[in-house]
Parts: sequence; C-alpha cells; structure tokens
Amino acid sequence: MRWRDVGIGLLTMLVLWQLLAWAINRPVLPAPLEVLSVFFRDIAGDLGRHLLISTWRVTAAILFAVILAVPVGLGLGQIGALDSLFSPLIYIVYPIPKIVFLPVILVLLGAGDGSKIFIIGIILFFQILVVVRDAARDLRPELILSVRSIGAGRRALYRFVYFPAAIPAVLTALRVSVGTAIAVLFIAESFATTSGLGYYIITETWGVLKYPEMYSGVLAMSILGLGLYFLIDLLDHRLCPWRENK
Repeated sequence: MRWRDVGIGLLTMLVLWQLLAWAINRPVLPAPLEVLSVFFRDIAGDLGRHLLISTWRVTAAILFAVILAVPVGLGLGQIGALDSLFSPLIYIVYPIPKIVFLPVILVLLGAGDGSKIFIIGIILFFQILVVVRDAARDLRPELILSVRSIGAGRRALYRFVYFPAAIPAVLTALRVSVGTAIAVLFIAESFATTSGLGYYIITETWGVLKYPEMYSGVLAMSILGLGLYFLIDLLDHRLCPWRENK
C-alpha cells in the first residue's frame, strides 16, 4: 500500500465531488465540506454508535467465515474422497446469491445481530472455501513428500505445510470479499433492525431527507470498508512478505 497514492485518490475524489455538487446545485448533493462537518459532529454520537455496531457485525462475520472455511477447504483440498463427495454440492450452491435467503434467515434467526452475521459469514464462507481448497489442491507433491520424509504425520502437514500455504489464499479471498461483505451488511441493516449504518442511512436520514447526514453515513460505511481492506493488506505484508516482490 502506497499512502501517496491513497492521498492522491482521496484528493481527486473530493475535487470531483465538489465539482459535481456545484454542477447539480441541489440539496440532494451537498458539498464535501458540509458532509465532513456533519460527519465529525455526529461521529461522537449517534453515527459513531451505528458505526461500532456495523463494525462488530462485519468483523464477527469475517471471523466466523475464516474459522469454518479454512479447515474445511484444507480438508477438501487434500482428501480426494471428501472433495469428490462435496464438490457437486459446492458447484451448485456457490453461484447462488446467498442474499436471497435473507428473509428466511431473518425468520429463523430473528432480526438481531445473529442473522446479519450469519448471512455475511455464509457468503464469505463459500468464497474462502473455494480459494483455500484450490490452494491446498495445487500444493506441489514434492513439497509434501519432503516433509513426510522426515516423519511428519497428517497433523504436522496441516500445521507446517497446508495451513501456511493457505494464508495467502485466505487473505486474497478476504481482500476480494470486503466489498461484498459491506454491501450485504448494508442490505441486511436496511430493514428489520433499529441499528447499524444501513439503518442509519435508509431510515434515519434518507427517509426524512437529511442529505448531509445521509452522506455522512455513506462516508462512515466507506471508511469501514477501506479500514477492513487496509487491515487485510497490512496482514498480507506482515504474514506473506515474499509476495511484495512479485
């Protein structure tokens, strides 16, 4: 990550936003300085509370997906019989947009945090599962044989070969999935709830035509997505430093 590029990108976005606000010249698109003023005014209050709730939900969903998908993906990637058994099911279920099951999940789990975490987690689960499975399946046989030649059993192989090899795949899947996770979070929080940034944007601001407040909510959700992306990028640099040279 190059902070110079991030700064240039943000400055460019603000300039384009200001030009567009001047061109439209309507309350529906306030100027960036007005939105930033509202954002910093409200972040210590109601907006900050909604941001914390959304952050908790999406973070819990990511952890839920990683904890489940990584061991399952490693198992499928290295145990051919299991892969043959479950691959047809994954092939059918993976392309289905899981967000369509949100009404069913809300009925089963209720309108609390559990339903939001579950729907985001199940979407990320399949994305991580497929990437980790393919990474484990593509491990070079000579690498595995060399570790087995010194007496390593299956547990040692998973600990010292399969799991380290899966870390780049997990981080890549998470980096690609951050946008999806935030989009699903917004949809899940847009109804049948009384908290979260989706609720704040749709019900508390857009629904009553508070446009500066609405854009401050959009800004908060954007910052949440960017923060997660930069965190994953930082983990990638720390855990997989060899990839920086590629």
